[in-house]
Amino acid sequence: MTFSFDKKIERRNTRAVKWDLVKSLYGSEDVLPMWVADMDFEVPPAVKDALTERAQHGVFGYTYTDNALQNTITDWLEYKHDWKVKSASILYSPGVIATLYMAIQTFTDKGDKVLIQTPVYPPFYDIVKNHDRELVTNSLIVQENRYEIDFEDFEAKLQQGVKVFILCNPHNPVGRVWTQAELEKIVALCKKYNVMIFADEIHADLVYHPNKHIPIAKIDEDMEEQIITCMSPTKTFNLAGLQVSYAIVANKQKRDALEKTFHKQGMHILNTMGITALDAAYNNGREWLEQLLEQLQTNIDYVVNNFANHPKVKVFRPEGTYLIWLDFRKLELSQDELKEFLQTRAQVGLNDGASFGEEGTGFMRMNIACPLDIVKEGTSRIKNALDNA
Repeated sequence: MTFSFDKKIERRNTRAVKWDLVKSLYGSEDVLPMWVADMDFEVPPAVKDALTERAQHGVFGYTYTDNALQNTITDWLEYKHDWKVKSASILYSPGVIATLYMAIQTFTDKGDKVLIQTPVYPPFYDIVKNHDRELVTNSLIVQENRYEIDFEDFEAKLQQGVKVFILCNPHNPVGRVWTQAELEKIVALCKKYNVMIFADEIHADLVYHPNKHIPIAKIDEDMEEQIITCMSPTKTFNLAGLQVSYAIVANKQKRDALEKTFHKQGMHILNTMGITALDAAYNNGREWLEQLLEQLQTNIDYVVNNFANHPKVKVFRPEGTYLIWLDFRKLELSQDELKEFLQTRAQVGLNDGASFGEEGTGFMRMNIACPLDIVKEGTSRIKNALDNA
C-alpha cells in the first residue's frame, strides 16, 4: 500500500501547540511553525481506524495492559532493533520525561551528580535541577561537520562521582545516532565508575540508512542491569498527545523500585486511547513507517542541498530524528537578535538553540516532519532573509 505524505492538514483551532500558539510565541500568525517535535502527517490508517472503532464503542472506563500488549512491544523491538526483551522487563508510563523524573527520584538523592551531554533536549536540565541534583555537563564537540563525544572529558566528569548519566540516542538536537564503538566506550566507562544509565531512545525508530540505532542496553549483558531504557511509539507514529510510553528495566529490584515511585505519584494506569494506538501502530504500522522515513529523508535532503555552501548558515545533517540543527553564528547576531531576525524577517518559527544549553547559542532547531511544500516554503523564507541580510 502506498501512503501519501503530501496532504496538508489544517491543525489550527485544534488546540495544537505547534500551530495555535504561534502568535503568542512568535508575535504573528504569519510565522510558519517548524519548531515543536511533532509531525504534521496523519497517523497510519490502521491507527486511525483503531481509534475510531474504540471511540465508537462509547465507554472509556479504566483500561489495563495485558500479555498481548507486552508481546506487541517485544515483537516490535526485535523487528526494529534486533533486541530480544523479556516481557516482564516492560514498565509503562505516560511519557519518557515522566519516566526520567521517576527514575531520578528513585535512584538518586539530593545533591547527587547527574551527567548530560550538551547541547541537549531542554527537559534534561529540568529533570536534574527540579530535583535538587547537581548538573554535570559533557559538551559534545564538532569535528568535520559532525558532533562527537569528548571521551576524555566524559571520563573526567564520571571521576567526579557522577551517580547517573542520561543518554540521548538518537541525540536531540544534533541528530547523531551513536555508533557501536561509541556506545561501547560509554558503557565501559559507566561500568568502570559504577554509573547508572538512563537512556532516552524515543527517536530510535527514526534513523536513516546507513545509520543504525543500537539500544545501549544491548552492549553489555552485565551492564544491562544498570540501564533504564525509555522508548515510545509517539515520535515514530505522531501520537504525542495520547501520552503512552514504556521503559525497559531488566533488573527486577530496580524495576519494582521504579514502579513503586510511579504509584506514589498516582501514575499507575495508561490512557485508553494511548494503549489502542500503540497496539495498532506496532502491529500494523511497519509499511507506513518505511515510507515515512523515505519522505523525511527527502525533506532533509532538500534542506541540506538548498543551504549547501551558503555563507551564512551551516546545516548538520541528522542521522536520526526529523530535527535539523542549524548554525547561524556567521551572522554574528546575539541570540535575541537571531530569534528576532528569523521571526520577523524570515517569518519562520524555529526552536531557540540556546534553550538546549549555552552550546546552542547561535543555533536554531528546525522540524521538517511536514509536507515537502511546507519544507520548501520554510527553507525559501530563511534563505531569502539571509540573502537580503
